[in-house]
Amino acid sequence: MTMTGASAWIAGTDRPEIETVRIGFMPLADCAPLVMASVLGFDERYGVRFELTRELSWTSMRDRLIAQQLDAAHVLTGMLYGVQNGIGTQQCDMAVLMNLHQNGQGITLSRALANAARDPGLLKRRVEDTGRRLVLAHTFPTGNHAMFLYYWLAAHGIDPLLDCQAVTVPPVQMAASLAAGHMDGFCAGEPWGQRAQRDGAGVQAASSEQIWPNHPGKALGTRADFAATHPNACRAMIAALLDAARWLDAARANRDAAAEVLASPAYIGASRETLQFCLGGRQTDGDGWRGHNGLRFHANGEANFPWLSDGMWFMTQHRRWGLLREDPPYLALAAQVNRIDLYREAAERTGTMLPASSMRSSTLVDGRVWNGSEPQAWAAA
Repeated sequence: MTMTGASAWIAGTDRPEIETVRIGFMPLADCAPLVMASVLGFDERYGVRFELTRELSWTSMRDRLIAQQLDAAHVLTGMLYGVQNGIGTQQCDMAVLMNLHQNGQGITLSRALANAARDPGLLKRRVEDTGRRLVLAHTFPTGNHAMFLYYWLAAHGIDPLLDCQAVTVPPVQMAASLAAGHMDGFCAGEPWGQRAQRDGAGVQAASSEQIWPNHPGKALGTRADFAATHPNACRAMIAALLDAARWLDAARANRDAAAEVLASPAYIGASRETLQFCLGGRQTDGDGWRGHNGLRFHANGEANFPWLSDGMWFMTQHRRWGLLREDPPYLALAAQVNRIDLYREAAERTGTMLPASSMRSSTLVDGRVWNGSEPQAWAAA
């Protein structure tokens, strides 16, 4: 990645079109950039004020965003592409302004499947021996968690459509539903996997980082019409969140401070100790602090850039699992949804590094390399 020169903030020409932006968030550890941008005043630095609202489900988030009750949201990347393609809802043109983080999700299985958590081959044999479909939960049919769960299962020889019964459960209900025996496992963002593990209800089978290293997490999403009529406000939101993401990655003490704020019932309502573990973990690397499942908020901008190949991957999975009836124009649609133009201008304003290409290469859990090429072949896998 190469550094671009930072441009000055010019209040006269770049003044946001609105002073207050209504942003929805879900009670997950990865909402930290939004919350801390508001608490620490990064938003006001760029002429806007974040009015944050805690949502109860991804369906509610989607519907409020489409209905213009929210201006933007901390949202599942896969869900935005589902709305863009009219999967399960009215079609609405959407915009990905930036990625808010990488990694930070996980697959949790019940204690009864603890051995299978250590060896996915045992999970396949369990399905074959019992003849019973596994009941596995995700948070939204087109969302990241569903697609990561399906990909992980398929990589280990389990057909998520034939061998499993997939159910949709809000993140905050995951741990309790697993403990009550309503399901065999789930894929969700933290701290809910960690809550299930600490309560003795489940064990982590895989972190999302193991499925797709440095995968996209939540995005800052909005409607395309909002981005078209409020470009300055969008750039201000991106700039504020880049500053917040940089702050979160700068020191372990900052993540601990964020955990204390997020523990409030107004945000997540989990224990500070659990959130400190989810945010800070026990690992470090050259980019700064990483959570126990590789959570990265900034990574010198790499975690925030809206990679076209990331958006394309979700569409290939929607097609693979029958959510899309035909192949969409993968690259053209990703270039339409991911507003790299707005991101680039905000990155320059904040001195954030930009990549040389809008595509990147990753090796997933099954050894296949995804770089955005041949999306039709990926969808037909």
